[in-house]
Amino acid sequence: MVNNDVIANLLGDWSKGVGVEATILKIALAALLSAVVGFERGQKHHAAGLRTFISVSLALTLTAIGDVYLIESCGIRFPAMSAATVIGVAIIGCNTILFSSKNQLKGLTTSVCLWTSGIVSALIGFGQYTAALLGFVALLLCVAIFPDLEKKFKRKSSLLTVHLELKAKNCLQEFISAVRQFGLKINDIELNPAFANTGLGVYSVAMTVDDPSLKKKTHEEIVEILSVLECVSYIEEIY
Repeated sequence: MVNNDVIANLLGDWSKGVGVEATILKIALAALLSAVVGFERGQKHHAAGLRTFISVSLALTLTAIGDVYLIESCGIRFPAMSAATVIGVAIIGCNTILFSSKNQLKGLTTSVCLWTSGIVSALIGFGQYTAALLGFVALLLCVAIFPDLEKKFKRKSSLLTVHLELKAKNCLQEFISAVRQFGLKINDIELNPAFANTGLGVYSVAMTVDDPSLKKKTHEEIVEILSVLECVSYIEEIY
């Protein structure tokens, strides 16, 4: 199995095969990189944290090392173990996705991060260190830096989505009328089934800022205006 990876060539032939030194390097590097992403997810109280990310990383790295051995020693052409493990990680990741009490899809980013981190670990197991490190940097940027940029862009957008709790279900028409008077256009209202038997009217409401004077206000200011309505029990922007 030919390996022309830049970093592997710099390290030497010992890092390319399935020897003891190469195996130790691959396991240690994969565990380190996955620990960084897992720690970031765990700090934000997501379902998959440090131990999950490291465990998945070890699984993908070891199966990739096993595939390399089978390809080099037995002439097998398809990395079956790695492919099966990647599919298994995808299935596990799907189980971390759920709907929150605010009717938001939660865990999707963590699920994708777990899957991507596993692929990075598989690349390390195959000795593709350069691609793995570049992929790790890109993944880290996505989970650590891009969310803040995304929030900044959304706050400047004319689109606004809120979690809305009304004091009673029959207050919805009153809220709609008040919103239209403020210069907001309602694009979609979705009832939150998690609060179906509480007596509260709980909704996810997507709105567009139509009034030019409102466009000068921040989303926080608009939400503050809506929060003082008599019919509103609680309201906050959701991202």
